[in-house]
Amino acid sequence: MINILTIFFLIIRIVSNPIANLFQKKLTNELSSFTINFYTYLILTVLCLPFIGKYVAWERIDTNFIFLVLLAGFLCALGTACTIKAVNIGELSVLGPINAYKSVIGLIAAFIFLKETPSFIAIIGMILIIIGSKYIFEADEKGFSINLIKRKDIQLRFLSLILTGTEAAILKKIILISSVEMCFIFWCFMGLFWTSIFVLIAKKNLELKSCKIFSILIFIAICLGLMQFSTNFVFERMNVGYALALFQLSSIVTVLLGYKFFREKNLIRKLIATFIMIFGSILIIFS
Repeated sequence: MINILTIFFLIIRIVSNPIANLFQKKLTNELSSFTINFYTYLILTVLCLPFIGKYVAWERIDTNFIFLVLLAGFLCALGTACTIKAVNIGELSVLGPINAYKSVIGLIAAFIFLKETPSFIAIIGMILIIIGSKYIFEADEKGFSINLIKRKDIQLRFLSLILTGTEAAILKKIILISSVEMCFIFWCFMGLFWTSIFVLIAKKNLELKSCKIFSILIFIAICLGLMQFSTNFVFERMNVGYALALFQLSSIVTVLLGYKFFREKNLIRKLIATFIMIFGSILIIFS
């Protein structure tokens, strides 16, 4: 069972991620995914600077720690860039539920890196979440078929969840040898490190055309900061596979945002599918 504080941070995680995706999608008309990513991590890093002295335990930093944070930062920075590009060319209400498969990847990664094994009931819950996501695919005009995998937005989203699903298990490992706060600070630093490299390699223009764009970037950074800190908090108290499955409840918010702001179709069918996912999540909570 999970306590009230964990549920609170779980709700923050569920709400903040799709809101960030919404504004990322809006901003891709002005900036590249790498540029959005760079400024997001830059803002978060600046906000973290005052807390280094209080939360960073320098004695815990060794070769293993550095390797893990570098790897996690790389996986997250590249995965987030893929997500931003995917939501730019695809529908939020279709791409959001694909994230349900992240729980399966996280389960496999958690078993490899952390030796976490799920219960039978939790596995049933994950299966229901995946079934729910299938019905959301079928709500798309092209329906559910093997041809879905040929779509660039779907490919990018799957690549993103593979990268970030693996990152989740590594983050849990970092938390176990440090703390929620220290892990978050280094997540910001490593994200900035890798996105800076990506921007240089891709030779992306970092010019911002207006203060409005910068204010949107600040809002995205705050949403993603809340998302990641709440993720770390939940990871500290739950198995990674279970937590990733519960995070898929954010697809409800994603479907509603897609309908509200982009007039994406088949709202009722997509919502019914999300309730199947909710039931699967309930099984995980009580497993």
